[in-house]
Amino acid sequence: MTQASAASMAKRNYSFMTALLCWSGMVIMSSLYVTIPLISLFSDIYGVSSTQAAAAGSIFSLGFALGCLIYGAVSDKYGRKKVIFIGLIALTFVSLLLGTVHSFSWIIVLRGLQGAAAATFSPVALAYAVEMYPAQKRVTAIGFISTGFLVAGIVGQVLSGIISQHLGWNAVFYLLAAVYTVTAILILKFLPKDDIQHPNSSILEPIRNMGRVFTHKNLIFAYLVALVLLMSFVSMSTVLGNYISGSTFGLDNQGILYVRSFGVLGMLISPYAGRLAGRFGTLAVLRGGVLLAILGLASLGLISNLPLLVVMSIIFTAGIALAVPSLVSLVGQFGGKSRGGAVSTYTFILFAGTSLGPMISIQCMRTASYPLTFILLALVLSLGLLAACLIRKESPSL
Repeated sequence: MTQASAASMAKRNYSFMTALLCWSGMVIMSSLYVTIPLISLFSDIYGVSSTQAAAAGSIFSLGFALGCLIYGAVSDKYGRKKVIFIGLIALTFVSLLLGTVHSFSWIIVLRGLQGAAAATFSPVALAYAVEMYPAQKRVTAIGFISTGFLVAGIVGQVLSGIISQHLGWNAVFYLLAAVYTVTAILILKFLPKDDIQHPNSSILEPIRNMGRVFTHKNLIFAYLVALVLLMSFVSMSTVLGNYISGSTFGLDNQGILYVRSFGVLGMLISPYAGRLAGRFGTLAVLRGGVLLAILGLASLGLISNLPLLVVMSIIFTAGIALAVPSLVSLVGQFGGKSRGGAVSTYTFILFAGTSLGPMISIQCMRTASYPLTFILLALVLSLGLLAACLIRKESPSL
């Protein structure tokens, strides 16, 4: 490290940088979840089925997943901060447009573009943290950024429910546009500029390397875990809203918001995943997190006591919050020299899973009772636990 680099690092306010990246991750990823409470509303307004209305969330995830394949390489070539900032500007304009449209077809198109714009943050911010933080602060920073991603799953739904109830669904996207404008200004003004890593690299390199990472057994099993993790989280969120508003509990919109808000408590364990991994091992924390999520998910449909149901939902989200950062760490480890391609592929598969979540959960609710739907989702997540148990500790071979 040069003296100039050392001096630059000494001047950085890492606590503020971490807070800003955590905030950015939360507000950007909230856009994935804001349409979950709007599914029935879109269905009523535009005369489409619940499955079609859920596509507003699925198409976002698909755009996000595809974007994640290339933005890491784009940021290698042009700089991390620049890509994050431009992505926020694009996200602002697309969100603003979403608030003005009156056609469901345009909602679908713009949600796909919104997902593609949002993807400029997730893989790029993690790479930025690895490069810009000293080793002793890096794990904590990544833990907080991951927490921002996860808390977005609750915050996005709660805010969308409140705003759409009082101001209409269009106001949800107007608010997002305003928040992204402020966040872009904060990023431009306060986030230190990074060095361009590979100015002559090809932005298609991660796509070319995708085939290579699928030759590694541990990575294949890790990707199977990734596929079902956020799929189960988005599915649970969709089913839970319908379950507690039905005849068993009969909650109104306000009550649903309260129940969803408690899920934040489970997410708060995410920054401690690194400490637990240091004590018990990353693989053990991954398996424990997935097992905890399965137990919470399977229990949800068997409970008719509301406080106990809230506790089980917290246990489920805590399991997800432990599993996600542990899985990121393992994918990076197993990727070896192809770490960039391995992480890009992981992010693609993770959010490809979320694109399936709403449609799978709605189909399950149509053909089965709520208890059976939760148990079926738990069985799907059990495939992730099986894959996690098949992962073996070994040195990177790529």
